[in-house]
Amino acid sequence: MAIVAGVDFGTLSVRVTLLDSERGPLGTAVAEYPLHRKREDPDYATQSHEDHMRGLIKAMHDVLAKCGIPGNKVEAIALDTTGSSVIPVDRDLKPLDEYYLWCDHRAKREAREITEACHRDGIEAIEWCGGVYSHEWGFAKLLHWLRNNPDKRDRFASALEHCDMVAATLCGITDPRHVKRSICAMGHKWLWNPEWGGFPPQAFLSKLDPLLDGVVDKLSGDYLTSDHLAGHLAAEWAGQLGLRMGIPIPVGAFDAHWDAIGAGCRTGDVVNVIGTSTCIIAMQPEISLIPGVCGVVPGSVHPNYAGVEAGLSATGDIFEAIARRAGTTVKSLAEGIEKNNPGQTGLLRLTWDNGDRTVLVNADLAGITIGWNLLTTAQDELFAAIEGTAFHTRIILERMAEHGVPVERVVNAGGIPQNNATLNQIYANVLNKPVVVPDGIPTSLGSGIFAMLAAGIFKTVEEAQDTLCLKYRTYNPEPAAVAVYDKLYRHYRAHYFNFGEGAPASVTMLETFRQLREISHQSHATPQEALLKA
Repeated sequence: MAIVAGVDFGTLSVRVTLLDSERGPLGTAVAEYPLHRKREDPDYATQSHEDHMRGLIKAMHDVLAKCGIPGNKVEAIALDTTGSSVIPVDRDLKPLDEYYLWCDHRAKREAREITEACHRDGIEAIEWCGGVYSHEWGFAKLLHWLRNNPDKRDRFASALEHCDMVAATLCGITDPRHVKRSICAMGHKWLWNPEWGGFPPQAFLSKLDPLLDGVVDKLSGDYLTSDHLAGHLAAEWAGQLGLRMGIPIPVGAFDAHWDAIGAGCRTGDVVNVIGTSTCIIAMQPEISLIPGVCGVVPGSVHPNYAGVEAGLSATGDIFEAIARRAGTTVKSLAEGIEKNNPGQTGLLRLTWDNGDRTVLVNADLAGITIGWNLLTTAQDELFAAIEGTAFHTRIILERMAEHGVPVERVVNAGGIPQNNATLNQIYANVLNKPVVVPDGIPTSLGSGIFAMLAAGIFKTVEEAQDTLCLKYRTYNPEPAAVAVYDKLYRHYRAHYFNFGEGAPASVTMLETFRQLREISHQSHATPQEALLKA
């Protein structure tokens, strides 16, 4: 029997779970930290490294006390974080600013410039991230920071992803050149890949902007999968966390990638990690590039497979925004929506409220609701938004399947599926596939699995998954609902590409209005009325 700590840094809080190698999860504690936004700049989103570390200390002490486990019994600690969440540091690994959080969208201009330059100069890296570089990713954020912080440029020594910064801090590393960097983070967000020897050429980056002169050297170091160690827990942090000095810390990764492992992801699975946004994670034995899908990186999810990442820029955030505008909560607004029939609201919701991450990769898109009438309610919009996120997910899964990624089983992980059976059933009906949901919260289980590997408790990811992963609840497609959603999806897909990229519309808006109204009327019909219409 061995005990490890799995740590998950989310958008608003850090979760620490203690896991027993035989009994699985023993207990969890959560500590919150602030997200800094500006009303005058909705693209702004930052967090403090110090706040993160204070949260980790509190959550670790709380879970040790909750479980009654002495800290010296913990054999390893592993951590995942949001991403791309970027922090510039000086030569002593001291933060020069706050993290540009994953949902900070200030770098739209820089992302467009990188995309255009990559295509103009024939940089292969752009094809590995779906042909478009995102404003959510590392180089765009770093370039934006360099352009907007001239007073700090002379102290800039490197930039780190959140997962690498926290691991380096816990290991007592004070020189950026000695940081072990996550292949998951750098491969998916920084144009790094062993296929072309690391980064794009320095000459290309300098041509993009002279402020990037020397950046390849500043980002140098060991790039490793998570079956390698970032280091060992330093004495200072062992004391603050109440753990034993010297325990191993594996190279970290992004939360969604390890959440997929914690949710039991194998080849043939697609894991929707649904929270404030949605990350869609899959693995494939053979590497194939996918237009509009933001990353294919060897070893990023599982050390032995190519990881595939896609996603929606907002999911839970959209639900929260709808409830906030209505002056209520999502929980209150959702009461009774489980009784709704497919398409009952008469609305079709394109869920671009925070832009499009996949497959259009366009931050300038905004949410569209088609079909409003004088009686439409906020609850109707919430239900249509759930349907809309499911339709968007179907577009992504179809694109992945077209390019060789097997989609045999859909796993809904993350926080929202744990408490929203209606969403899970809608996804099963829209995707026309069984959707399985872990019977419990899988967040930080993936961290625990990699902590177990670091401690030598299990030999393989699969062996650890067989012991530690949760059982599933299954939502099966309902044929009548599938038929309705197939009709609606034809319209969703047409307008998705028409509004999103100017593609010729395969259906007119008038046809869509008529289809929405017809489905809505049928959903409200009594059994006798439905029989007469049939």
